[in-house]
Amino acid sequence: MKKKLQDLLNNSYTPYYQYSVAAIVIMKDGTEFGGVNVETSSPAAGICAERNALYTAITFGYKKGDVKEIHVMSKTEDDCFPCFICRHALSDFCDRDVKVFSHTYSDSRIVTHTVSELCPYPFSDDNLRGSL
Repeated sequence: MKKKLQDLLNNSYTPYYQYSVAAIVIMKDGTEFGGVNVETSSPAAGICAERNALYTAITFGYKKGDVKEIHVMSKTEDDCFPCFICRHALSDFCDRDVKVFSHTYSDSRIVTHTVSELCPYPFSDDNLRGSL
């Protein structure tokens, strides 16, 4: 997985912040979808690697609950976990026990957390029931 993430990082487009991120979402049937972060001159118009990969899976017909695990890497030696916007998307589309693996770029360290640990108090469709 580490080599796949390192290769994907080469496709990241980060001319402004120079913080490249790659993500691979693995579905329960074994299919993998990769994504990288893409920056634009208007930061809100870009997309993070995690949502890029997740939304590509949805584009190909996968549904809520189809994600098995998520792998993330940046070109730094720090742990790289999804931002809060991505955590929200993951909490909407993934089961609470889905594991998110943070791989470091040059060594073999991997830190793992579940979606539940990364987003302990999610706002979800359950919160919207009865308010529509």
